[in-house]
Amino acid sequence: MSKLKCENYEKELRLLQIELLKFQNFVKEKGLRVLIIMEGRDAAGKGGSIKRLTEHLNPRGCRIVALEKPSDVERSQWYFQRYVAHLPSAGEIVIFDRSWYNRAGVEPVMGFCTQEEHKEFLREVPRFEEMIKNSGIIFFKFYLSITKGEQKRRFKERATDPLKQFKISPVDQRAQELWDQYSIAKYSMLLATHNAISPWTIIASDNKKIARLNIFKFILSNVKYPNKTSDLLECNKDVVRGGDEEIKRIEAGLNKEKLDAIN
Repeated sequence: MSKLKCENYEKELRLLQIELLKFQNFVKEKGLRVLIIMEGRDAAGKGGSIKRLTEHLNPRGCRIVALEKPSDVERSQWYFQRYVAHLPSAGEIVIFDRSWYNRAGVEPVMGFCTQEEHKEFLREVPRFEEMIKNSGIIFFKFYLSITKGEQKRRFKERATDPLKQFKISPVDQRAQELWDQYSIAKYSMLLATHNAISPWTIIASDNKKIARLNIFKFILSNVKYPNKTSDLLECNKDVVRGGDEEIKRIEAGLNKEKLDAIN
């Protein structure tokens, strides 16, 4: 896929940010509640996408939630408890930079939770998210999908760029080594939590700029607000795909022995 010229990207981004601001004004006017969660492997582009989404929104009606590892007290609570406290109130857009889905990816792969805790999480998530939707919250789940080669390139860039070195963590350093394990965890997550009530939207994110634009387009094309400029909002089918298609892609990349071990 050819890269966007910088000036074309900035122009299109600005137009989409204006559209998102229109939507935010409508959210505030009608007292709507919007929840967006951003998931994906390390270096997939979650932070940059969130930055562009929120760059020109009114901070009084938009929050980014990026929780640290749980405290001793939080570890003793119901797993979802600390996340519930951050769900949107009337007139708010809330974006989770990683979410409860830590327990579907990083935690089981890195040994931060038990296998039983992981399985129980996957059983509970659909019911938890059904309650979120039934409460009237507008809910988007994005998974940014990066290839192994592009992840490796971005890690190398982080290691040599003084402005990006803060992004490197011990978890990041093992991401390439544990690539297959993360693929299996992702596959299990999609099988258990992609459904009609709270579907996953997969964003191919090797090209960060195109990924960001398509996140805007997907959100805005799936909500109502006044004075929508609909001709800006057609998603690129090579970039945006559903959870069902992603499941098939993962199955094609994993051997039968690994799939049998999951099932």
